[in-house]
Amino acid sequence: MADERDRTASERGQVPAENTHAAGGREGSADALEQLSTRELHDRAVRRAERHLDVRFFWSLLQMIPAAEAASGDQGEAAYDVQHAKGVILDVLRSGDGQLAEALRPLFLDYLRKHPDA
Repeated sequence: MADERDRTASERGQVPAENTHAAGGREGSADALEQLSTRELHDRAVRRAERHLDVRFFWSLLQMIPAAEAASGDQGEAAYDVQHAKGVILDVLRSGDGQLAEALRPLFLDYLRKHPDA
């Protein structure tokens, strides 16, 4: 049987929190957020981070995923994610080398033109 938290707001007959205003509505209310399913919380947080290019949120999520997987009993996936993250970070660090760097040259030029103080 599904947990109450896993039901969507519409299934519970509630108006989704994003349809209210933070100043006078439920959007800023911790209680309203507690009523959302974990999936709804995830989707809202990720959508907001995408809209605002919130790299810090994504970085914190990446940092927490292996520990959350381990806590939920999936040690193998946690170990894989740590190795995968290390690989992605190494890709970024090595992106200035060889043919990869040449392929990324337009990106570097564009970024530095937008940020002449670099």
